[in-house]
Amino acid sequence: MSSSRALRAKRVLVVDDDPKIVALLRAYLERAGYDVLSASDGRSALLAIRNEDPDLVVLDLMLPELDGLAVTRLARQESSVPILMLTARGGVNDRVGGLVGGADDYMAKPFAPAELLARVEAILRRFRQVTRATRLSHRDLVVDSERREVTLGGRQVALTSVEFDLLLALIAADGRVLTRDVLLQTLDSHAAEVSERSVDVYVRRLRRKLGDDARKPRYVATVRGSGYRAAPVA
Repeated sequence: MSSSRALRAKRVLVVDDDPKIVALLRAYLERAGYDVLSASDGRSALLAIRNEDPDLVVLDLMLPELDGLAVTRLARQESSVPILMLTARGGVNDRVGGLVGGADDYMAKPFAPAELLARVEAILRRFRQVTRATRLSHRDLVVDSERREVTLGGRQVALTSVEFDLLLALIAADGRVLTRDVLLQTLDSHAAEVSERSVDVYVRRLRRKLGDDARKPRYVATVRGSGYRAAPVA
C-alpha cells in the first residue's frame, strides 16, 4: 500500500444503475467519511476498479453491459479489492453464487443503509488486519500479510480478502489443524451468511486459484471430520 493511499480517505465505488440507490449510498458513505465513486454499468465498473484504485466496491448484481457476477469474475483476475454484492435476488443459490464468484459479502435489497455501512466498515476492518509476521511461506507460496499479497512461484495470485484471510490463517497455523469453527471466526465479518458450507466454498475457490489438487494437496489439506491445515511438506 502506498503512503498516499494510506493517508487518503477510504474510497468506495458504488455500482448500480438506479440513481436513487447511488444517491442514497453516497449520502450515507460520505457522511461516514468515505470518498464515493460511482458507475452505472458493468464495463464502467471494471474501468473504475482498474483506474481509480477503490478500497471497496458495492456492486449490484443486475447491471447493463456486464452483470455483477461477470464484473466480479473479471476483476478477480487482477485485483483483490473487497466486493460487497448488492441485489434484489436474495435466494440461497444467488448468495452462494455471489460468494463462489468472488464476492466478499452479500446483501439483499431492500436493505437498511445503516446495516450496509456496518458491513462496509467490517469488511475494511478485516481487510486491514495483519498478523505479527509480515511474510509467511509454504513451499513456493509466499504470503505477505502487510501488503496483503500472495505469490506462487514468483507469480502474484489475485485473491479476495476472504480467500487471503483463510490462506493466511492456515499458513500461520504452521501445520496445526484449524476446525471449521475456528475458520468461521476468521471469516465472520466477510460473509452475509457464514456457515460450515461457506468455509468449504472458500477452500474450493482458494484451491482453484492456487492450482491445488484436493486429492494430492501441496498447499491446503483436508483433515476429514476436523477441518483444514497447510499441507505437510514431505
